[in-house]
Formats: sequence, C-alpha cells, structure tokens
Amino acid sequence: MSALQSGQLGADMKTLAKNPSDKGAIARLSTLPYENALLRTTCVATRLEGGHADNALPQTARAVVNCRLLPGDSPVEVRATLIRVIDDPKISVTPIGDANPSEASPLRPDIMGAVEQITNQMWPGIPVIPVMSTGATDGLYLRNAGIPTYGVSGFFEDVDDTRAHGRDERLGVRQFYEGREFLYRLVKALSS
Repeated sequence: MSALQSGQLGADMKTLAKNPSDKGAIARLSTLPYENALLRTTCVATRLEGGHADNALPQTARAVVNCRLLPGDSPVEVRATLIRVIDDPKISVTPIGDANPSEASPLRPDIMGAVEQITNQMWPGIPVIPVMSTGATDGLYLRNAGIPTYGVSGFFEDVDDTRAHGRDERLGVRQFYEGREFLYRLVKALSS
C-alpha cells in the first residue's frame, strides 16, 4: 500500500515495513481509523445496557466490548489488559465466547492471477493488493479445516461514506452490478 500512498502516509507505511516499532510512524498512522485497526488489536463497546426505569439511578450496567485481535495476539492477554485499564475490582470482564483464530491462506498464483486478470479487464490500472481484513469472517472455519479461503469482493465503496454494519449500510447500484459481474467472472475462471 505504501507505493500507492503519497506524502507522510506513504512514508510512514514504508517506515513501518522496515521498522515495525517506529513510534512516530505508529502515532501518525494511529490517527487514521482504518490504519489504526490494522496496527493493533482494537476493542470497542458495541452495546450498553443499564438501569431498570427511566426515573431511577441504575443499579447495574453492562457493556459488550467487541475486540478484534491481531493474528498472534492472545485473548487472555487482551482480557488482562481490559481489566488493567478498567482498574475497578467491582467490574468483571467475562468472555462471551472463545476466540477462534485461523492462519492466513497462502497467496496462490492461480488465484491471484485470476483476480488480477479480471480486475485489469474491468478496471484497468487498478492494482490488486492483498490486505488483512479488519474483521472476522466465516472463512476461519474453512481455513481451520485446511481449505484455503480468500475474501475477494470486487465491490467498491465511497471511501468517505463507509457505513459497514450501520443501520443505513449500503452499496451503490453501479458498484453492486460491477461487483456481481466481477465475482461471476472470477468463479468461472477458477472453476474452469
């Protein structure tokens, strides 16, 4: 990605590729939500509940905190960090379920070649760059069963209007049909 970015963003990406502990580059990239999510494990409160009546102080409160762990990060250590940061023995931190990690699938030339060829046919000049998803997918079950799995979409979104998982999540009509055509061609190419 650093080759596609200019200015400080591109320079910081190049710096971190050579020196992953560069504090200045980490600090600057951390101000960008997407880049921040790729640099570290993130945790955010996604649901809050409290009280039993509109006119009474809550006697109990609950928060669901969704953590997206970087590959190699330990769920036990992330929980310990949350407990340390909260720093209140009256608050318990209990996992809702077990983390189910999976290894990345190898970038096979037959798959990457097909993706690159169809991308070039439909969107000349657009590079194909493997990235790590900022969220989990059901692909982990296939990868853990030994089946290489790839998240290829062909759907483009407005970078300034991302509404993933929001109440008004959406995709442009043109982008929907282009993505559908891309996936149709990709399935045909990989299954022939």
